[in-house]
Amino acid sequence: MLEPIGLDERDEAVYDALIRRSRATRAELAADCGLSAQATGRSLRTLVELGLALSGPGRPVTYVAVSPDSGLEAVLRERERALDGVRTHLSALMAAYRAGSRFAQPDQLVQVISGRDDVNRNWVEMQRASRTQVRGFDSPPYAAAAGHSEPNSIELDLLRRGVKYRVVYDSSVLELPGWLDDVTAGIRLGEQARIATGLPTKLAISDDRVAMLPLLRPGDNTVTASYVIHPSPLLDALVALFETTWERSVQIRPSAAVSLKDGSARLTEEETKLLTLLSSGATDKSAGRALGWSERTVQRHITKLMRRVGAQTRFQLAMEATRQGWI
Repeated sequence: MLEPIGLDERDEAVYDALIRRSRATRAELAADCGLSAQATGRSLRTLVELGLALSGPGRPVTYVAVSPDSGLEAVLRERERALDGVRTHLSALMAAYRAGSRFAQPDQLVQVISGRDDVNRNWVEMQRASRTQVRGFDSPPYAAAAGHSEPNSIELDLLRRGVKYRVVYDSSVLELPGWLDDVTAGIRLGEQARIATGLPTKLAISDDRVAMLPLLRPGDNTVTASYVIHPSPLLDALVALFETTWERSVQIRPSAAVSLKDGSARLTEEETKLLTLLSSGATDKSAGRALGWSERTVQRHITKLMRRVGAQTRFQLAMEATRQGWI
C-alpha cells in the first residue's frame, strides 16, 4: 500500500508494528514482524529518514511512531514537489527532443494513414491523448459515418474533464441536418465554436504535439486517408494557420429562448437559432435545412423579426440582435 512513497513490504510491516506499539525497540519490532535484527534496523532507518519515526536516546534505542496523518502527509508533499520538478524537467527534455527530431529523423515527422477505420481510430486516440486542448477546422466530408448527425461523445467527455475544444466550422456545414443541435451540445459544455467561409482544409491539432490533416481529392465524399504530423516546422505552421483563421472567424453562440429588453415579448428558441444561423452566414435554404423549415417559413420568420425590432434590412436585424445580446 505504501510502496509509492518509498516503503517496501518489510518497511511497511515494521511501520505497522511501530504504529500499533507507538513506542518500541528494534528487538521488539523484529519479533513482531518475524524479521532479523539487521533487516528491522534497515527498515527503521528508512522510517526515520522519511520522518515517519523518531529515535530516542539511550540503549537500547527506542523508536517512536510519528502520527500517521502528519508524517505521511509530509512525505506525500515532498513526493509531489519532486514530481513537479520531474514535470518541469520533462518539459525541457521534450523541447530538446522536438528540436533534435526535426532534423535527426525528418522522414518520421509525417506519417500517412490509409483506410477509413484507421483514420477514425487515430482520431479517437489523438483526442483521448489530449491533455490541454484540441483545435481544428471542421468541414465535410467526414471519416465517421455519423458525421454531425450525433455528438462526438469523446469530445463531450473531455470537455467535462476540462480539456478545451476550439473549432472553426466551414460555412458549408450549415447545409448538414443536425449540425446546429450537435454543435450546441458541445458549446453548452464549453466548446468554443466559430464559423468561416472557405476554410483551406480540414485539420485537427492535439495540444502542440500532433496534428491530423486529411488527404482529400476533389469529389471525395469521405475521408479515407490522412497525414499525421509530429512536432516540426510544419506543425508550427499549422498551429499558426489555425490561430490566424480563428481570429478572423465569427463566434457561434448557443441558442435559447431570450427575453426582449423592453419586456414586451420573448424570442423563441427556434427564432434564436435562426438568428444564430443567419449571423453565421447561412442562406435561407441552409437555415431551413438546419431547422427543418421551408425557405418560405424562414423568410416569414425573418420578416416577423424585422418588424419587431423596426429593421428595414437583414443587416439592421443582425446589428440589433447583436446589440440586444440575442446572439
